[in-house]
Amino acid sequence: MTEALLGRARAGDGDAFRELVEPYLRELQVHCYRIVGSVQDAEDLAQETLLAAWRGLDGYEERASLRVWLYRIATNRCLNALRDRGRRPKEAPAMVEPPEPTRLSEPLWLEPYPDVLLEGLGDISLGPEARYEAAESIALAFVAALQHLPPRQRCVLVLRDVLGFRAAEVAAILDTTEASVTGALQRARSTLRARLGDTPSEHDALPRSKRVREVVAQFAIAVEAGDIQAVVALLSDDAWLTMPPLPYEYQGGAAIARFLDDRARLRGANLRLVPTGANGQPAFGCYLPDAHAAIAHAYGLMVLTVRDDQISAITWFGDSAVMARFGLPRTLHT
Repeated sequence: MTEALLGRARAGDGDAFRELVEPYLRELQVHCYRIVGSVQDAEDLAQETLLAAWRGLDGYEERASLRVWLYRIATNRCLNALRDRGRRPKEAPAMVEPPEPTRLSEPLWLEPYPDVLLEGLGDISLGPEARYEAAESIALAFVAALQHLPPRQRCVLVLRDVLGFRAAEVAAILDTTEASVTGALQRARSTLRARLGDTPSEHDALPRSKRVREVVAQFAIAVEAGDIQAVVALLSDDAWLTMPPLPYEYQGGAAIARFLDDRARLRGANLRLVPTGANGQPAFGCYLPDAHAAIAHAYGLMVLTVRDDQISAITWFGDSAVMARFGLPRTLHT
């Protein structure tokens, strides 16, 4: 069937080409997102990949599977995008006099990935070398950690440990040697261990249990009530609050409480929350009530990481433009 479709596609049949590549589109988008950290860029890069594949179909020699060939195109498109992005550095937006943070980080340009775009991701066929489950490898902490790796190390780790491609396949994708792939993988794993722990099983678990759903519901109630102490009671002792791309990071209940109290005083009103999902984790669209009308305006997106029935991380995305990708409205009636 594939051979027949390939023959028709090479003869210029666009419908045959679409039938060939459609099964890979969603996973290619997620692959690009892991590498570049941007939903919009990932969608654009996946489309560029399919366009390049259509134009270069005559050059596909079938020495590798169609899937590996598509990943080669997508990965190299991502590397080109990262090089171009490096030539055009962006400044992180300013924040009005934040409290003293626990630490300052480098600006991290990262967007949350809507759960609706992850449907079917668990059905992806992973190679025998994969070290991460599909859901685990899209978790926000994992994708954030990837962004700290040099681009080629990032690609090697995703191709080997997430997708399970063999070293020879990765070497062909990146036009390098297996020895180079092995060296890059060792360095990338070392960096990730420092950020995420020694083994995949030590990463924050993705919340699914009834108890975790209860914790998330209690968090929403506390935020809407402006009850900062109730929020802190739901946190683990080592919980972090971060706000990509802002460099301010707060760890522990006392530091997070100071920050939340300071921002609440500046806002002058409690947030309204609308539940959603991002990166396989609970998330909320946040809305700020209007002082002069019975509406609340889109204010940002909050993603929670839950571990052992406690919230171990709150990640805040202050650009309200990301909310449209989650199907969230610009305003709510209050």
